[in-house]
Amino acid sequence: MPVKLSRRVASFNRTVNNPIQRQYAWLLPPWALICHRGRRSGRLYRTPVNAYRRGQTLAVVVLYGEESDWVQNVLAGGGQVVRGGRTYQLVEPRLVTPAEVDGISPLARSLGRLSQTLLIAQLGARTDGFGRGPIE
Repeated sequence: MPVKLSRRVASFNRTVNNPIQRQYAWLLPPWALICHRGRRSGRLYRTPVNAYRRGQTLAVVVLYGEESDWVQNVLAGGGQVVRGGRTYQLVEPRLVTPAEVDGISPLARSLGRLSQTLLIAQLGARTDGFGRGPIE
């Protein structure tokens, strides 16, 4: 049975936990920051996530469901990831189940089984700055 955290938990985390996690997530893997633009507002957002890298593949656990704003924003307009103090473009992001993808870490696969959804992307060019470059 997939685990999907409630929208109330998501709202609480967005208001309380995310501002705290943004202070360290960009430096301490498996935490990372996903930088994305709002689909309607065009505003730049930085969302802390659990992300696992193997080679040039990044697997992000989707805990609040595919309808989460950050997921929809990345799928619609791309984004960047800041992980371990380095910023990379996200190339060809897509949603998959853990069984559909090879080449991800065993930990990402097991955590992905909880939610049954992973956002998978290839890491593109490394960019300067802290998610400040153009997000296409």
